[in-house]
Amino acid sequence: MGALPKEGHFFTYADYKGWELAEGERWEVIRGEAFAMSTPGKRHQTASWEISGQLYGYLRGKPCRAFSAPYDVRLFYAEDESDDTVVQPDISVVCEREKRGPEGCRGAPDMVIEIVSPSNTVSEMDRKFGLYKEAGVREYWVVNPESKTVKAFSFRRSRSAATPSASAPTARMGKPTWASSPASRSTWSRSSRRTEQVS
Repeated sequence: MGALPKEGHFFTYADYKGWELAEGERWEVIRGEAFAMSTPGKRHQTASWEISGQLYGYLRGKPCRAFSAPYDVRLFYAEDESDDTVVQPDISVVCEREKRGPEGCRGAPDMVIEIVSPSNTVSEMDRKFGLYKEAGVREYWVVNPESKTVKAFSFRRSRSAATPSASAPTARMGKPTWASSPASRSTWSRSSRRTEQVS
């Protein structure tokens, strides 16, 4: 595929996986609309590297796995590839083995971490918040390396929903579902944190 049409087209995952992109070029598809992704800066990459390292260490030996971008997350997975939303969170934690497909995550991750950059807009973050909540993400972090703040949102789910035992929410201030390790505490004690329960 050559230059990607940005307007007036409705895209599915089947379209998305066939795009020929330049090196470093990344796109997301949300509700059938394509959005170009900016290249992460130094602080963004450093924050991603630090958080990923702690999660990988903490999750060793547990059923959950952490994946760093670029990693395709098909929030509303359809086997026939007609799903119209493919995002690339900075970090995704997926506990259910069935969701970990060869192309990425098939369905909602248990936890999503987005690291904001100056290029991110309020409307963009609001859109992602709504998507993750609707899709069934259990916990959503918004990390701001510039202000050294973390906003952690815990989305409530019904008791009937399948939840891996290794990832029950703690709802503790400043700790994600899985971050009880000393390594996690050492980093996040230096940041301003807020956790919100969202029904």
